[in-house]
Amino acid sequence: MTPPSTRPPRAATVLQRHWLLKSEPTVYSIDDLERDGSTGWEGVRNYQARNTMRDEMKEGDLVLFYHTNATPPAVAGLARVTGVVTPDPTQFDPKSELFDPKSRKDDPRWLMCHIAFLEKFATPVPLERLKGDAALAEMPLLQKGQRLSVQPVSAAHFAIVLEHAGRRPS
Repeated sequence: MTPPSTRPPRAATVLQRHWLLKSEPTVYSIDDLERDGSTGWEGVRNYQARNTMRDEMKEGDLVLFYHTNATPPAVAGLARVTGVVTPDPTQFDPKSELFDPKSRKDDPRWLMCHIAFLEKFATPVPLERLKGDAALAEMPLLQKGQRLSVQPVSAAHFAIVLEHAGRRPS
């Protein structure tokens, strides 16, 4: 047996994570993402959501694109996290409604992840349908008072949402 100090290091296991990103379709919709191909997820102004993007999101993670403040609110499609988080440029633009005069370019307060379009669901999965599935009862989106625009989604919940969308996880 090889002594522990001389064993080759094990390759790190990189697990793909799953996320739900909320957007108002009148601001930026799954159709906009399909047209653009990719985008920076700008405008996040919640420290917990910012920290999640900064510390937990990794390139290759999958995203449920959720239309909030829609009729009905629904999961509209899929995206993939691309690249690393970067400073959100809107925080430095005095003409932007997202301008933050306390944020500095050498120490930005707000970050954004980057996502790429994967798929628009033929039929969006409405919030009421998600609420009606007992297997999703613990999904953060369905918790009372949950308003974060960036939320983790377990692999099991992700698979169930895909089934509701009429497709199988790949």
